[in-house]
Amino acid sequence: MDWLTQDIFPQEAKLSPELVELGARFSMAEMIRTGTTAFYDMYMWEQSVFRAADDMGMRAVLGESVTQFFPSLSCKDQEAYFDLVRQQADAWKGHPRIRQAVVPHAPYTTNPDLLRRCYALAEETGSLFGMHLAETQTETETCLKEHGMRPIPYCNSLGLLQPGSTFFHVVHADDYDMELLGEGRCAVVHNPASNMKLASGVAPVCRFGNYRIPVALGTDGPASNNAQNMFRDMYLAGLLQKVHTQEPTACPAQAVLDLATRGGADALHFPQIGTLEPGMKADFIALGLSYPNMQPVHNIVSNIVYAATGMENRLTVVNGKELYRDGKFLTCDFEALSAEIQQARAWARR
Repeated sequence: MDWLTQDIFPQEAKLSPELVELGARFSMAEMIRTGTTAFYDMYMWEQSVFRAADDMGMRAVLGESVTQFFPSLSCKDQEAYFDLVRQQADAWKGHPRIRQAVVPHAPYTTNPDLLRRCYALAEETGSLFGMHLAETQTETETCLKEHGMRPIPYCNSLGLLQPGSTFFHVVHADDYDMELLGEGRCAVVHNPASNMKLASGVAPVCRFGNYRIPVALGTDGPASNNAQNMFRDMYLAGLLQKVHTQEPTACPAQAVLDLATRGGADALHFPQIGTLEPGMKADFIALGLSYPNMQPVHNIVSNIVYAATGMENRLTVVNGKELYRDGKFLTCDFEALSAEIQQARAWARR
């Protein structure tokens, strides 16, 4: 909470649509370069992110984040937020790569009425639903104090645990919590680097499967990770579960790769991505195997999870379109973006 209230929120209060779009484009450049083809994002001035994802060719689920605190950066009150979401739903309806989500920030920055209205709005507009959930022990304690329930049962009591819902983090979950998520057929996004950097705890990833909970791998934002590189988070996810369970065979390489591919498709609710087979969308990358860290190849999956850095990526394709090939960005001017990001850095230090 100190990090949010003293570092993040003051900087965010100075953001503009232009700065959000610049940050989004630069993050997408990193994702495209290191082999991420699709992402789920919730933030403010999200129309800027819609525009950037469309221009740069990425697949995405995007949503304007909302709290109970108004005015926000992009909305003067709750009704303005609901109007904005409806407008964005109309504007992006039927897009082949981009879907909208209704994404209240978290249980501790919202209230029951707002959460119920957000889920009803998602149903009304045909949008997905997402939220940060059960990220820290403090969140659990606050929820117990204010609502008499842990965060996941609290969300269940409001009707939020549904097949179109994706919850980010889910670090502090007991057996009953996981049972509820499994019954609701909700997806979970595990963010190991962020959880470690902020000392939030370790999500029980190895146990989610017992409850048939689809689990994806995420990076969280650059402020709590410093990278938007799925290869780095695959490596961390595998090692974190091993040391946490004190079991070296926990979360093997194939399971980690599944989090980043099949699991990502589940969390994004895009059933036609995540694998390479007939009838699926042409979203894929190609890694060079001639780099020293990628040789010898005894097990290609182990090389991908434990040895690759993402910089071995030679080709990124989304929906059949090349976005990057052999050192060249094909949907953005990376040199111009780099110059702009340096100006943004100077602004942030003021």
